[in-house]
Amino acid sequence: MEGFGFVEQVVKRDKTAKNMAIKILAVTLLIVIPLIFVFLGRFVPYLVMVGFFLFIGGIYVVWWIFTSQRVEYEYSINGDSLDVHRIVSLRKRKKICSIPIKDIESMKLGDSEVRDRNFRKVYVAAKNMNDTENNRYAVFVEPTYGKCLLVFNPNDDILNAMKPYMQRELVVELFYKNKK
Repeated sequence: MEGFGFVEQVVKRDKTAKNMAIKILAVTLLIVIPLIFVFLGRFVPYLVMVGFFLFIGGIYVVWWIFTSQRVEYEYSINGDSLDVHRIVSLRKRKKICSIPIKDIESMKLGDSEVRDRNFRKVYVAAKNMNDTENNRYAVFVEPTYGKCLLVFNPNDDILNAMKPYMQRELVVELFYKNKK
């Protein structure tokens, strides 16, 4: 069986209302906390300086919070395994999971098949978790946890690179059913 050497895809996570709320809260605290110390400086003069230094330090904290909201997922096929990494603001990289492709039992588009099932562990590496129609749901068995679920958005290159290592029934279902 001829396989692909190395194929990867990077998917940026969509911005959500939660991300915006975190940013607004951070900026609000950046302004409010130092102002409280400046107003308290009327009674204790050195608190004005404390407020100034809190503001300067707060700028760094707000920058760090803003950049931490930029999350990407990297899917890579290296030989017969699928590796998924989470990358935060290009400064922190963490492996989410590494799956032998032959262990994937099913991979459905949409959550209708997996919605009512229980999994020991769920790995989320999707562009938008709420977009259940466009996410792929891969069910596999991991020796440590048992039955697990991976939610992700692979492109055609990733799927084609996985094809030589997949179970025959899964290849037929993904690539040949519904094709005319």
